[in-house]
Amino acid sequence: MAAKILKTLITITLALIIFSIQIIEAKKSSRRPISDLEVRERKQSCYSDVELGYWGKDCKSSMVAKENCALKCLSPACYELIYESDPLEEGEKDYVRSSEYKYCMHRLSLGESLDGVRGSFE
Repeated sequence: MAAKILKTLITITLALIIFSIQIIEAKKSSRRPISDLEVRERKQSCYSDVELGYWGKDCKSSMVAKENCALKCLSPACYELIYESDPLEEGEKDYVRSSEYKYCMHRLSLGESLDGVRGSFE
């Protein structure tokens, strides 16, 4: 009787593993680029989080601090790659890095490598 239960448990476990692998593979193959609307909605949510103080009081100290925190919230990986070593400063309009950041988010949404993102719009 115990052998039959063990065999059943092994069969169920294998079935669940196979099912999980199929779900993971389906998700990988159905990736699509993030849309501008999704970016705007997520960024708006990040601004709300900053205003609510979830990112600390420093993030509310100025408009540029709020922007840097919102960019970090939106995509920590892209922020680290593009802005972390040289955050935006008051009055700065950096169209090159802004383009690189958007490109980074696009690549991330497709599950692609971020190699070559930085410096791709110079």
